[in-house]
Amino acid sequence: MADESYVPPRVWTWNQPSGGAFAGINRPVSGATHDQPLPRGGKPLQLYSLGTPNGKKVTIMLEELLETGHPGAAYDAWKIDISQGQQFGSGFVAVNPNSKIPALLDCSTSPPTPLFESGSILFYLAEKFSALLPAEHYRRAATMNWLMWQMGSAPFLGGGFGHFYKYAPMKIEYAINRYAMEAKRLLHVLDTHLATHEYLAGDTYTIADIANWPWYGGLLDGSYEAREFLAVHEYRHARRWADQIAARPAVQRGRDAQYG
Repeated sequence: MADESYVPPRVWTWNQPSGGAFAGINRPVSGATHDQPLPRGGKPLQLYSLGTPNGKKVTIMLEELLETGHPGAAYDAWKIDISQGQQFGSGFVAVNPNSKIPALLDCSTSPPTPLFESGSILFYLAEKFSALLPAEHYRRAATMNWLMWQMGSAPFLGGGFGHFYKYAPMKIEYAINRYAMEAKRLLHVLDTHLATHEYLAGDTYTIADIANWPWYGGLLDGSYEAREFLAVHEYRHARRWADQIAARPAVQRGRDAQYG
């Protein structure tokens, strides 16, 4: 039950951790908390990340590029342990001032190009290698529509539904109902579209599918232990799409990528 006696103060102040699985690393300010340079290997691309849904997008993209003959997509993957606050190290913050994984450094440019936000990274790589982003006007527009749809929907799935259903220190009926409703609405949007399209942008596999699969494929496969709660069996067209993508060898390698 929620504390119905709580009245928000006129000015909010941070005086104690909020509780939950990530209380130790959440804070209301940005910037580095400690000196920690980033490691760097010899590959053209240096990835600083973790195997979260957003992290998997980039490793899947890189593996797809390598499989289709783009040696310039070779990468070193370095683990950023967000549970230990490594995203607040000085080196990581220099690449991504927002302190979120994934972050990528393109060392094939001079000076190296820092990249952050998973959608931006996918778009950058698609343009750099002329791959997985259709040139034809309508398909390119459709790809960008669904890429941005995923960017906008992820906070409702992860920070909203996932947080309050699985990670919050207390079960709040209003919050769980609010975000479960949105999670199911988003699944229905996806399922309805995929009833008449093989992939999100039509009959072509693109960065839109790469962006959406870790989140929605994960939800269908049991992210947040919510398969029964969300009745994910109802979304059979989304299930077909998720299974089709999961069968791709590059997706499997990207999903299971190891970090040094």
